[in-house]
Amino acid sequence: MTNPDFKYDTSYTQNRELSWLRFNQRVLEEGCDHIVPLLERLKFISIFISNLDEFFMIRVGSLFDLSRIKRETYDNKTGDTPKEQLDKVFSAVKPLYEEKDKAFFQLEDQLRQRGIYNLNINELTGAELKFTDNYFKRNIMPLLSPQIIDSHHPFPHLWNKTLYIVANVQYKESSSKIGILGVPNAIPKLLFMPGNGLRYILMEKLLLQYYDTVFDLYNVSNKCIISVTRNADISPEDEAFDFDEDFRDHMKQILKKRSRLAPVRLEVEGSLDKKMGKYLTDKLNIRENQIFISRSPLIMDYAFLLEDTLSNIEKHGLIYAPFEPQYPASLNKRFSIINQIKKKDLLLFYPYEDIEPLIVLLKESSTSKTVKSIKITLYRLASRSKIIDYLCEAAENNKDVTVLIELRARFDEQNNIEWAERLEDSGCKVIYGFEEYKVHSKICLITCMEKDKISYITQIGTGNYNEKTAKLYTDLSLITADQEIGKDAVNFFKNMSIGNLDGIYFKLMVAPSSFKNRLFELIDEEIEKSQRGAKGHLIFKANSLTERDLIDKLSEASVAGVKIDLIIRGICCILPGIKGKTENITVTSIVGRFLEHPRIYCFGDGKDAKIFISSADLMTRNMTRRVELSCPILDEDNKARILHILDIMLKDNQKARIMNTDGTYFKKTYDVKHPLNSQRYFIKETMLANIKAKQDKSNNPVKLRLLKLAFNGISKLIDKL
Repeated sequence: MTNPDFKYDTSYTQNRELSWLRFNQRVLEEGCDHIVPLLERLKFISIFISNLDEFFMIRVGSLFDLSRIKRETYDNKTGDTPKEQLDKVFSAVKPLYEEKDKAFFQLEDQLRQRGIYNLNINELTGAELKFTDNYFKRNIMPLLSPQIIDSHHPFPHLWNKTLYIVANVQYKESSSKIGILGVPNAIPKLLFMPGNGLRYILMEKLLLQYYDTVFDLYNVSNKCIISVTRNADISPEDEAFDFDEDFRDHMKQILKKRSRLAPVRLEVEGSLDKKMGKYLTDKLNIRENQIFISRSPLIMDYAFLLEDTLSNIEKHGLIYAPFEPQYPASLNKRFSIINQIKKKDLLLFYPYEDIEPLIVLLKESSTSKTVKSIKITLYRLASRSKIIDYLCEAAENNKDVTVLIELRARFDEQNNIEWAERLEDSGCKVIYGFEEYKVHSKICLITCMEKDKISYITQIGTGNYNEKTAKLYTDLSLITADQEIGKDAVNFFKNMSIGNLDGIYFKLMVAPSSFKNRLFELIDEEIEKSQRGAKGHLIFKANSLTERDLIDKLSEASVAGVKIDLIIRGICCILPGIKGKTENITVTSIVGRFLEHPRIYCFGDGKDAKIFISSADLMTRNMTRRVELSCPILDEDNKARILHILDIMLKDNQKARIMNTDGTYFKKTYDVKHPLNSQRYFIKETMLANIKAKQDKSNNPVKLRLLKLAFNGISKLIDKL
């Protein structure tokens, strides 16, 4: 269906859902990359599956909701209706299942060469069969709840992303019925065989084998494993609720709804009988193109359990070499971190550098006599959070602690509800943001008073205050004593407390009030440079680029001659290299050991560059429907460091992919003597900087010699990572 009022130019844009699927395909490719250790490759396939699960629950779920609206809507990148987008998504996903199956079985063969066996029933030895039989009867059978579907027993609710064994069952001469057997959550995902070596069987395979035993009165046929994916796109900000209703109670009700929403996908491991398929599509109210057949496991989070069963010697070569984030070389642990920050801004680069300095800052602030208040925004937290501990301790020490916690951080709502209750119990003032705008900003403001003079320390980051993900995600975290930034932070928290989204800020760019407009002004400056014959240059690093107005502005800049380097990990709706539209634009995506997460917006080159780090992606929701922050980098050393980080990422020739004009990606070709994996480079750089700092501080000749040996040894070791 064509919209007669559709006025967007689609010659240099692509659909966001198809772009996301290409990103997830790059995740799957890591599961096939021979330079990635075998168990890490298995994890990448598992991540591919869990990514796809969330994609169906959220994005496909949203498209289904839109498709049911009577007034037709159109994608502003392609002009497609929601139904047309769904059809294209389903067609694009089918081949990914085939790629996943191929990658999985090739990897299984290689794992077997290392003594790791994912067994089928027919591969079990006599002793192992006896062991599994006893285990099933003692530990699993009592937990099972088999169901027969007939006129007296209606089709049950199949829970979201839960595994079920279904089959045709027939009692003597009666008509055939459907038997359903759920895989209980209470049982382990794997059953390890006794004896030497790592031999295991997946529990769903075991239940598939013993299905006939469970339904022992019936003749069984057409067994298969299934899983239903349901729409989980409940957006509380879009739902009306009474202002006087307790917000935490509202969120609890939202969570109860999530697992019961409409099915959007049926996955089948094995072969699906045609009649059974028709029965399931009717009962689940889905179409045939929403059924996806797999030969490999439907859920593979067991991949993260396997390494725990191996000794350190057995793990060698199967997982990444261990790496612990480094304490920043620029800091001295013996001195007050508050005093060190007052002398010079600190830029932390996770996970290469540790989040510990931020935790130490909060710990010191919780007891410092000069610290009077702490204000912070929280979006996602670790299940065990030292940050929460020190906020509570500060409140208990009579500091004024204000915490703006976002209860609607998708899939972390329950965790955040519990943290909010603990913070309140400790005396913190807890506020919950806005009805229609998620607060996604990452900011902490510490207010000090000495000799009746107020000063500020402000931390602004690109990632969450989460000690766990700070070891898994790359992010930037700025801690600064710049007083103008501190005053903006004071204004920000005041505005959040009184519900003002239209505050005026002098250093910070804040969405939804000023971020988009200021971004466009800075792009216009680069356009103006190019138009007067100077060199205009933009480097944007983000997770996603979908905002249509920004895409058009980038096209305008490209036409004006501005060189534009985009480092976009995931969704990217702009197509580069389109003549007369985007020919000065390149798009790079890096998928590797760590999840690329910083948002960096760089305007210009060298010392004249204006650089911002941000919590905001280049998406419409971040610019117009969320509270986001973007902070300038003012310290010259930190500016140079960020430019260096961007330069290395653009030179990556092992984990980087470059987008073609049609939205597909290709790997760079490189001289085998000069491979560059940017994440490996930053590991090496950070570790060596740490050792060098110790060398510079050491006056002991023996210790100095040992440090030099460590420097050389680590340099060689990291080259093998």
